[in-house]
Amino acid sequence: MKSLFSSLLFALCLSISFSQAPPPSIAEKRDTTEKQQTMTSGVTIEQHLDEQLPLDTVFFDENGKEVPLATFFGERPVILGLVYYRCPALCNRIITGIIESLKVVSFDAGKEFDVVLISIDPTESPELAAETKQSILKRYDRPQSENGWHLLVGSQESILSVADTVGFRYKYDPVRKQYVHAAGIFVITPQGKISQYFYGIEYPPRDLRLALVQSAENKIGTLVDQVLLYCMVYDPATGKYGLAILRLVQLAGLVTVIALGIFIYRMFRQEPKEVIEEIVGEEPFTEKKER
Repeated sequence: MKSLFSSLLFALCLSISFSQAPPPSIAEKRDTTEKQQTMTSGVTIEQHLDEQLPLDTVFFDENGKEVPLATFFGERPVILGLVYYRCPALCNRIITGIIESLKVVSFDAGKEFDVVLISIDPTESPELAAETKQSILKRYDRPQSENGWHLLVGSQESILSVADTVGFRYKYDPVRKQYVHAAGIFVITPQGKISQYFYGIEYPPRDLRLALVQSAENKIGTLVDQVLLYCMVYDPATGKYGLAILRLVQLAGLVTVIALGIFIYRMFRQEPKEVIEEIVGEEPFTEKKER
């Protein structure tokens, strides 16, 4: 009994000593904050619109095959993402954002566009890329779309060549063994030029669709897409589309002129009595002559 009481007393004293441990000093907090600021300093996405990607840069695809970046260009626009497949948080949310947006868009990967993901971690393998691709295809759930998703790995030199071109600035944190990077994706023309930037982890399906149509030089999409592109303009600052008021007014004026022209044409084609009936909505009054 005495031994049990002594053990309990020792445990109580030990817990009190830990609970009374002094909190981090102001200097320690400042030092931690400064380290975090140093690590995130310069981590950003700079816009390099219309810049040409280095299509001769060589990577390895998910099958371990050596491929130049040009392999995925020439026919369709490309959604490009710089991530890494072992990323514990942000990269998964970027990939999820791409998938969820594309599931709403009627275009199919491999038909109207391609998706190219490049790992920023030079130690990642094609096997890991293949595993990640299978997970993506299962979530995307579109038949015969495996030829529209391309997951690449490569050397540090190859990675930096593409990252510098698109303005993707990132750092490696050796303490946490993680990459510190911003969130965003890029829409690239079939010729390999940077067309548009989308920031964050959620990408509006309408805007992404319009970006693909515009990047494809209107070779994909419908008449509705063409009208929307005429009435809306891409804002590089926000990475979104907004109404182009002047174009909207012009379009409204054009519709008014066409409607007025059709009305005048019909008036000249019809008999006067029919015109009056159409305007008034009833037969014109005529006096009956008394016999």
